[in-house]
Amino acid sequence: MRSAKVLVATVAVALTGCAVTVSTSESGPAGPSPRLGQPVSEAQLAKWNIDVRTPDGLGLPPGKGSVADGKKVYDAKCLACHGEGAKGGPVFGAMVGGIGSFKTNTRVLTPGSMYPYAGVLFDYVRRAMPMNAPQSLTDDESYAVSAYILHLNGLMPANGVGDAKTFTALVMPNRDGFISDTRPDVKAERCMSNCPPISSTRGKK
Repeated sequence: MRSAKVLVATVAVALTGCAVTVSTSESGPAGPSPRLGQPVSEAQLAKWNIDVRTPDGLGLPPGKGSVADGKKVYDAKCLACHGEGAKGGPVFGAMVGGIGSFKTNTRVLTPGSMYPYAGVLFDYVRRAMPMNAPQSLTDDESYAVSAYILHLNGLMPANGVGDAKTFTALVMPNRDGFISDTRPDVKAERCMSNCPPISSTRGKK
């Protein structure tokens, strides 16, 4: 019986200690304020806001690049992964051919066969290539490499020059092979202050 009483007393003391700890925590001084960061300026935001809107090409930057220059950039920075003439290398498959295959059961995915707009190719090259140094290409180099790839797919002449105007005007073979995304989120508008609650905008079209 004595051991049972000692156990009960020990548990009671322990529970009292917990209660004191909780009480002290709730009534004690507040912890450090959350680090909410600093406001982002429009100039800073512009460095990250590099997406290209299709089909009107909004976001394509100034600059240009020829097919000939594109081959030079490709051979120096892309060939090791994509292979000679973009026909496939040790890291990636072919980026040429397959045009028209999306209407068959043996689709071949390349920029020429799949992308609905030339701006998509430029956007991807500028953002992600080369794989070991993404976003290291200048806008002119990105235009040039994209023009070279389009040329290899038979979509630009050998003396062609890629820029915002030509890429927007170029009609890609698979332009009509996609359906529009009609979900409400697609129509969301940028809001930086006095924004409505998310719950009030959900589900509205």
